[in-house]
Amino acid sequence: MILKKEFYARSAMVVARDLLGCFLVRKIDGKILKSMIVETEAYEGMDDLASHASHGRTPRNDVMFGEPGICYVYLTYGMHHMLNIVTGKKDYPAAVLIRAVEPFFEIENPSSFETSARQRKTNGPAKLTKVLQIDRIFNKAPVYVKKYGLWIEEGERIKKSEIVCAKRIGIDYAGKYKDKPWRFYIKDNKFVSKKDNFFCCMFFGGKI
Repeated sequence: MILKKEFYARSAMVVARDLLGCFLVRKIDGKILKSMIVETEAYEGMDDLASHASHGRTPRNDVMFGEPGICYVYLTYGMHHMLNIVTGKKDYPAAVLIRAVEPFFEIENPSSFETSARQRKTNGPAKLTKVLQIDRIFNKAPVYVKKYGLWIEEGERIKKSEIVCAKRIGIDYAGKYKDKPWRFYIKDNKFVSKKDNFFCCMFFGGKI
């Protein structure tokens, strides 16, 4: 079942956690490619110095102020696309970055099809968008309908004891927000981009 729009109308931290175990689905040339979301990052409000919205509303980040459940896809370093899902209320900038997925489909690889080779294809936000052919054409597209060929479905419910809460990656410029434990991933999953040594199993939805 596709996750409804209401699923995303909550805090980015709550949505980031609850997306773990859900399926990111991409339809390409009639073929359905399904991947389990195993790592996410939350970006919450204009006070979050790691967020694109921290300097105000701009043409680039305008989609973050839109309706929940729509894609915010941006290009970084002029070459890598990043897939984010807008969360919270309209006019409040918040989103969840999809950092890593575990593919449930065959990935072309010239050497092998072992897990070690597969995980290098989708264990990062720029890698997964390349494999799933996600680019700026999906910016502002809703993920709660199949119309655009990209949607998210309900998946396995991940226990709190299996969820790791850690610092976000690559945001050393974000002052006190660089250490916020707003990255979530499934413990021991081999497709996670980077693993840490502490857990936050008592996260109930408030800001950390």
